[in-house]
Amino acid sequence: MTKILALHTGGTISMHADADGHVVQGGQNPIAQNVADLPHVTVDNQEIFNLPSPHIHPKHMLNLYEVIKEKAAYYDGFVITHGTDTLEETAYFLDTMALPDLPVVITGAMRSSNEIGSDGGYNFLTALRVAAHPKSIGKGVLVVMNDEIHAAKYVTKTHTTNVSTFQTPTHGPLGIIMKHDILYFKTAEPRERFDLTQVSGLVPIIKAYAGMSDGILSLIQAEDIDGLVIEALGAGNLPPVAADRIKELIAKGLPVVLVSRCFNGIAEPVYGYEGGGVQLADLGVMFVKELNAPKARLKLLIALSAGLSGQELKRYIED
Repeated sequence: MTKILALHTGGTISMHADADGHVVQGGQNPIAQNVADLPHVTVDNQEIFNLPSPHIHPKHMLNLYEVIKEKAAYYDGFVITHGTDTLEETAYFLDTMALPDLPVVITGAMRSSNEIGSDGGYNFLTALRVAAHPKSIGKGVLVVMNDEIHAAKYVTKTHTTNVSTFQTPTHGPLGIIMKHDILYFKTAEPRERFDLTQVSGLVPIIKAYAGMSDGILSLIQAEDIDGLVIEALGAGNLPPVAADRIKELIAKGLPVVLVSRCFNGIAEPVYGYEGGGVQLADLGVMFVKELNAPKARLKLLIALSAGLSGQELKRYIED
């Protein structure tokens, strides 16, 4: 018999629509009362938090990691139910932690428990199926939604309300959930893992745009923050005035990480004009491959909390 621990954190999957049609929290989490009818699988439910996902903080992510480590000896896999707004960030955070080599699957819902076409119960059931499947071992943290299996590193929410919102740009899903089986097409690349006991630091995200000046960048003082993520234009470029301010911040020792604001593709230093990626790389800006800005922020926070600096920090960020 396969034993799965379901850890419930709140979100739409645990909410309901009230008489006015507003999606709200209730006193009881309905998904935690769900009795999964899966052959040869037993499920224990534990409510860790009951939070809308915009309330989730890295300290909650770290708490989940600690619970999984503590319970790993007693279970064959884990399912986490989570609000979808920050689900990909929690998934990515956990995927960088030194988790036991057991399936860890995160799922959620786009429609609350009493809405027509509610997807929470079904997503929970399929997440349990994936967590109980032997082929899920060694795949890293997985996100299961809408009959698809995605790698935590690459998946992102692409639509505000559609049930097929979770997609993996560039790569596509790792696998699909069939009626009676699980099919994997590929495996995510291995990742470097950390065993952290605390995560702290202030790392804001700034998005580039046409005509950007030093504006908000001029308000940032290197000594007030621990790092900075820039969501740059195209392959990784900035307007010249913004690039000048970045140069000043780096000169004061601030780690600056760059991603592209594009939906697909990889940020890399290609253009040699003023403010182009080549100049930014020469200044010491670190280019992150294939992560969006929220995940790049977490990557930098994790690295700093692990004590990485200098060339070791650069290697990890750019790997």
